[in-house]
Amino acid sequence: MAPPELQGKYQKLAQEYSKLRAQNQVLKKGVVDEQANSAALKEQLKMKDQSLRKLQQEMDSLTFRNLQLAKRVELLQDELAVSEPRGKKNKKSGESSSQLSQEQKSVFDEDLQKKIEENERLHIQFFEADEQHKHVEAELRSRLATLEMEAAQHQAVVDGLTRKYMETIEKLQNDKAKLEVKSQTLEKEAKECRLRTEECQLQLKNLHEDLSGRLEESLSIISEKVPFNDTKYSQYNALNVPLHNRRHQLKMRDIAGQALAFVQDLVTALLNFHTYTEQRIQIFPIDSAIDTISPLNQKFSQYLHENASYVRPLEEGMLHLFESITEDTVTVLETTVKLKTFSEHLTSYICFLRKILPYQLKSLEEECESSLCTSALRARNLELSQDMRKMTAVFEKLQTYVGLLALPSTEPDGLLRTNYSSVLTNVGAALHGFHDVMKDISKHYNQKATIEHELPTATQKLITTNDCILSSVVALTNGAGKIASFFSNNVDYFIASLSYGPKAASGFISPLSAECMLQYKKKAAAYMKALRKPLLESVPYEEALANRRVLLSSTESREGLAQQVQQSLEKISKLEQEKEHWMLEAQLAKIKLEKENQRIADKLKSTSIGQGVGPAQENPTGVNAGGQEEASTKAVLEPIHSTSLIGILTRTSDNEVPDVESREDLIKNHYMARIVELTSQLQLADSKSVHFYAECRALSKRLALAEKSKEALTEEMKVAGQNISRLQDELTTTKRSYEDQLSMMSDHLCSMNETLSKQREEIDTLKMSSKGNSKKNKSR
Repeated sequence: MAPPELQGKYQKLAQEYSKLRAQNQVLKKGVVDEQANSAALKEQLKMKDQSLRKLQQEMDSLTFRNLQLAKRVELLQDELAVSEPRGKKNKKSGESSSQLSQEQKSVFDEDLQKKIEENERLHIQFFEADEQHKHVEAELRSRLATLEMEAAQHQAVVDGLTRKYMETIEKLQNDKAKLEVKSQTLEKEAKECRLRTEECQLQLKNLHEDLSGRLEESLSIISEKVPFNDTKYSQYNALNVPLHNRRHQLKMRDIAGQALAFVQDLVTALLNFHTYTEQRIQIFPIDSAIDTISPLNQKFSQYLHENASYVRPLEEGMLHLFESITEDTVTVLETTVKLKTFSEHLTSYICFLRKILPYQLKSLEEECESSLCTSALRARNLELSQDMRKMTAVFEKLQTYVGLLALPSTEPDGLLRTNYSSVLTNVGAALHGFHDVMKDISKHYNQKATIEHELPTATQKLITTNDCILSSVVALTNGAGKIASFFSNNVDYFIASLSYGPKAASGFISPLSAECMLQYKKKAAAYMKALRKPLLESVPYEEALANRRVLLSSTESREGLAQQVQQSLEKISKLEQEKEHWMLEAQLAKIKLEKENQRIADKLKSTSIGQGVGPAQENPTGVNAGGQEEASTKAVLEPIHSTSLIGILTRTSDNEVPDVESREDLIKNHYMARIVELTSQLQLADSKSVHFYAECRALSKRLALAEKSKEALTEEMKVAGQNISRLQDELTTTKRSYEDQLSMMSDHLCSMNETLSKQREEIDTLKMSSKGNSKKNKSR
């Protein structure tokens, strides 16, 4: 384990990191809340601005109305002032003058109303004209700004183009200079090449003369010495032994070994899948331990129980194919006879899949018909039934192509050599299809298992079985993916290696010719081995005499070493026997110690509470004493253990004194055992120290990473704090400005209400005074 200081420091850092992380989450949440609040306040501010603008418009209209009313009141006052002296002068006119004043008053009122309306219309036209002028001015200003910006952009583009053209001109001038230098060098090289061509033509002429002479000589030798040319006919050429390509054979054996490993993994996954499917049938939808399952599931379980007899031969067939590919053979499709065996085993397994497919589909239908099946589970079962059909179809397709590849080793006319590459490509496509189907099965079965686990009637046995089936399906998917990628990576090599065969021919014609060729190859290898048998080298006489003494001394030392080895082996065997003996003794002693501890515990329980303190304190020293008392009563010798710093010594309590030799042997054995124990403890301590060192390094790295993350988090906290303070300041300023605007609006509204109330009072007073005057005039 790590030192306590480092652990404490690491725990403190972990606590600080958790606190900082929690604070970071809180700060993030606060920032988000403040952003939301600021957005809401902005919306409120926009609404208030709109309401303020509406109020300002209303205020303008009210002020305009107040001005109209004020003008009208002034006109009324003027008319009243004019009408009062006339009333004094015309007191005697009577009713005719009052009627005339009333008509004049109505005419004045109509004129006043028309003037007021005309004034209002003029004000509106003036306001609209002013607004239109402002709008046109703003549009012209914006257009002027855009035109100025476009002019600046065009000027920048023109400057960039001029700069670019100047750079291109300089570059073209430099390229021109380089091309001139290059043309000069090329002219020099052309002159040198002309000289070389002349020399090569002379050499070619000489070689042609030499080869023509050799050709005539070789043709004469062939016509005289070779009675029969076996490479002329393909039937005879197929019997010739091709050149041995050891690299090709090692590559093919390596590929076969990888394929064997992948097939073994696939066979293991298939066995697990069929076995766990059988277990699932026994427990769902009806548990066989509670009730009898349906006859269909019984038959399905019986067939699944036989899966090993169909799946295991696939591994055996692939193993035989791997063993048939050796360094001494020639590996092509015509010589791989064991591929036919593997194809037959694959055919038997596909027959097994066809046999169990109807039962599997009916079993899934039976699950769908049960009362526990939900709609989602029914949909998954339908998808699984389709996937099982696809899986059987993919295996049938794969078996078809493997059977075609096995034909050249048994039937020469079964598959043309031109179709080898297409068959291998289709095998790769079938393997990729198998991988895709297994991925769909894994996906749908995972969903099905998840739904079944959520059912209230799901048992632990069903959950465990579903997990096992899922693991086997995942293993099948991984195995299928590995095989598909492996075959895709090596399919080009397979296609290229098909041309490996006899020289100057398209390949082996029939399996019989290939077998004869292999026999001839073995005979040729044996003949070459016999020819290359090295001669025995003789040692000179003087050197043999000189080495004789060394040989004798080495034989003596060899005999001595052999004796030492024999003695050490005997000692090791004796030590192992003693070790087993002492292990048994230790087990017996452990059993005795447990019994003695149990007896002491029972005795302590039987004693009273008051007397329990004394025996508990005397327990470490009183165990052997109790044993001696019991030994004295029963007259049996018991071993006494004495504990010290060097270990535990065991001696008997007999009255006889052991002799010196037995005591020395006892001490020697004890020290040897103690040394062995200390060495084992030392090795354990070394391993622990190495482990602790690695752990400390890992902890130091984690500590450095934690410090870096802490620094980053502190920086983020500082930035977040600054953002929060900035947002708070903005919020306070917006609140203050909003409050100030509201207070100003409220004051303005109050003042408007006061002015309106005053104007209404004045109008009421004017109306009252006008009514009073009219009444006085009528009374007069």
